[in-house]
Amino acid sequence: MIEVEHLTKRYGKVTAVDDITFTVAPGRVTGFLGPNGAGKSTTMRMVLGLDRPTSGSVRVDGTAYRTMRAPVNAIGALLEAKGFDKARSARNHLLSLGATSGIGAARVDHVLDLVGLGDVARQKAGGFSLGMGQRLGIAVALLGDPGIVMLDEPVNGLDPDGVLWIRRLLRQLADEGRTVFLSSHLMTEMELIADDLIIIGRGQILANTSMTDFISSWSSLRVRVVTPEAAALQGVLASRASDFELLDSGALVVTGVEAAVIGQAAFDAGIPLHELTPLSVSLEDAFMELTRDSVQFHTGEVAA
Repeated sequence: MIEVEHLTKRYGKVTAVDDITFTVAPGRVTGFLGPNGAGKSTTMRMVLGLDRPTSGSVRVDGTAYRTMRAPVNAIGALLEAKGFDKARSARNHLLSLGATSGIGAARVDHVLDLVGLGDVARQKAGGFSLGMGQRLGIAVALLGDPGIVMLDEPVNGLDPDGVLWIRRLLRQLADEGRTVFLSSHLMTEMELIADDLIIIGRGQILANTSMTDFISSWSSLRVRVVTPEAAALQGVLASRASDFELLDSGALVVTGVEAAVIGQAAFDAGIPLHELTPLSVSLEDAFMELTRDSVQFHTGEVAA
């Protein structure tokens, strides 16, 4: 289990992480989401003791990571896939790491086979592709057979077969009762694998809930409306809705207002409704809506 309590990290006048509290539970895959610059990597680094908090605390299985006698056996992490000596073979890289914690060749060979690098174990890691480097980084995270696995962008560089493999691996680890903490920008993958979500924006927690509850809550706030007086309805809902989309069919999609509220507002204004249907949303839809005001770097419109 990972327990984060009132964690804050400041760099001069910049607050990267602002008084956040959450728990990552065992037996589940917890997705850690947020726009670039939201504070995800800083938080993960503080979990591992790589950055010292300005205030607050992090406990890994009840203790601080820095005080652990054999941390590799408690938590395995992948924050940077290319963190290895390019002149060494994959096997020698793992053997050298294992030697610091009493992990021998048998476990090294097992992990290399597990991540699909058994056939290239004695090749220099400097010649590895991005996907192979990613697999080696995951092997490092799994080396100590840890109860907690924390991965940052684990599918980066993997081909479709590799993506399916990591998805199954993470599910297996959680089903074994391990704590799996996963950060990624790939919403489709996160929606398929995560049980719980922690979403951060501008250093603050925006959501901390289950995947099912998060999507359900946002599905109720996106409604398809058919009315002959769409412009009038937009005027009535202008102060409540976050977005309107007029479809080619003439239907109006209203975001940010529940169907019941739309129906009552239309009734009060004497606007006839021919259809009022809550729409299902994807994790990506809900995430983009939630973090709309937390995005640090906005792109321009693409010219037609």
